Amino acid sequence: MTENNDSGLVGPDGEPISAAAHDNTHVIGPDGKPVTLGSVGQLIVLENEFVRVWEIDLRPGQKQPWHQHVNPYLVVAIEAADNRIDALIGGDPRLVHEPKGGVIYREPGEVHMLTNRGDTRYVSRLIELKFLGENRG
Repeated sequence: MTENNDSGLVGPDGEPISAAAHDNTHVIGPDGKPVTLGSVGQLIVLENEFVRVWEIDLRPGQKQPWHQHVNPYLVVAIEAADNRIDALIGGDPRLVHEPKGGVIYREPGEVHMLTNRGDTRYVSRLIELKFLGENRG
């Protein structure tokens, strides 16, 4: 899908998707069926025109459902955990250890799911950089 590509997002196949094909709640999966997207976190703890800060709190085995980031973002681990990131397009999962106090930066893009695969609670703050994404200009 390349026509009308005004969303700035990519689909499960890695190709750009149009705003018409992405309504912030659904994308088309590799099997051609719609996939409902969830939010990137459970609770917004701060939001202004520059940033949106989410709380993520996952018990062992708990998942953050399929979602897609529209803004570049930082993740600050409040409580350490071993996590798994699965991309909707498939491939090998990314197994990551997020240490307490660790910070990572990620670009927006792929649709993915986060699972706490460890035996400890995972708590983080995800900071969306709206001024570099949806509010850029």
